[in-house]
Amino acid sequence: MKVLVIGGGGREHAIVHTLKKSPKVDHIWCAPGNGGIAAEAECVAIKATDIDGMVAFAKENKPDLVMVAPDDPLALGMVDALEAAGIRAFGPRKNAAIIEGSKSFAKDLMQKYNIPTAGYAVFENSADAIEYIRKNGAPIVVKADGLALGKGVTVAMTEEEAIEAVKDAIDGGAFGGAGARVVIEEFLTGPEVSVLAFVDGKHLKTMPSAQDHKRAYDHDEGPNTGGMGAFSPSRFYTDDIAAECMETIFKPTVAAMEKEGRPFKGVLYFGLMLTPKGPRVIEYNARFGDPETQAVLSRLDTDLFDIFNAVIDEKLEDIDIKWADNAACCVCMASGGYPKAYEKGKEITGLDDVTDSFVFHAGTAVKDGRLVTNGGRVLGVTATAPTLDEAIQKAYADVRKIHFDKAHYRTDIGVK
Repeated sequence: MKVLVIGGGGREHAIVHTLKKSPKVDHIWCAPGNGGIAAEAECVAIKATDIDGMVAFAKENKPDLVMVAPDDPLALGMVDALEAAGIRAFGPRKNAAIIEGSKSFAKDLMQKYNIPTAGYAVFENSADAIEYIRKNGAPIVVKADGLALGKGVTVAMTEEEAIEAVKDAIDGGAFGGAGARVVIEEFLTGPEVSVLAFVDGKHLKTMPSAQDHKRAYDHDEGPNTGGMGAFSPSRFYTDDIAAECMETIFKPTVAAMEKEGRPFKGVLYFGLMLTPKGPRVIEYNARFGDPETQAVLSRLDTDLFDIFNAVIDEKLEDIDIKWADNAACCVCMASGGYPKAYEKGKEITGLDDVTDSFVFHAGTAVKDGRLVTNGGRVLGVTATAPTLDEAIQKAYADVRKIHFDKAHYRTDIGVK
């Protein structure tokens, strides 16, 4: 079988790497791919958001399955376009991907179907939003409504910080059209947990829990990023909490989407906060998370190609998905300055010295035969071990062997 994976980051490298283990898959394309993916798949220079280009490539090369990984092409309707061309595709259609593409849609859905989440209000006018902030006080959370590369969320500890976030989004256009509308939420406390699930429209099967580290610096300080590392499983996500989430959040969300005429097929990501009053949904993503995927898929013991097909064919109930009884830690090595301005083209050395981890490439390229940095998040050094503490130690031992100018990484992934 031939598979086309769309995207070019660490998540896509993890998907390609896992699909490559399938005895049924003998050729993988990745568009656009990156310097590390090129060692495991044939990279194709088509932008992930180029729907016409991707459909034309698929028509010509006839992959047996196309896996659409990133949020942007899903929100733009790439799965719909591929299916319309008679091409088998994995991922939610546009009308279901809105669960991530519009935070106000997601909040309204949760309110309508009594799915536990933070209290909220939606604004398109900064003056009204500022009045709401002054009335409710801080801490408070301001979110751009649309897709903002994981950077559209401000957890404001003061009213002034919240007001600045609103002005940046609505008046300053900091996130383009994605920030023309904002969702303002009550501030919740508790451990955060990510739970990803395979969903076939009616049924879902959850993956092992994970936890992401969003802030750029140690001790959860600095600006939000796309994620500086992840580990699996969460130390806080017990069997009892999992059972509660299944009945109050996971199943009701899948049923709600079906009832709304937007059946969700693909990977649905539940960003949860375990508050003193019980689990609450912080956010949904319509796809594998990044870097959670690097940690979670490292623990998969079932053929990923079989799972993708079961989802597409709405036969998820028929497949037994097995996971290793271990733990995984992914440490992201980023370019100095990320998530703000950073330089590209720095040579990466030391990868040949890595012994106990697999290094997923996120922002790399090959230039003149040398591997160089080509993005904000550069590498995801990922180790598995019988315990989480061992996995953390193994990952960091290998991180210290890799070098590029101004490399930046957190030293506390998995600690909290």
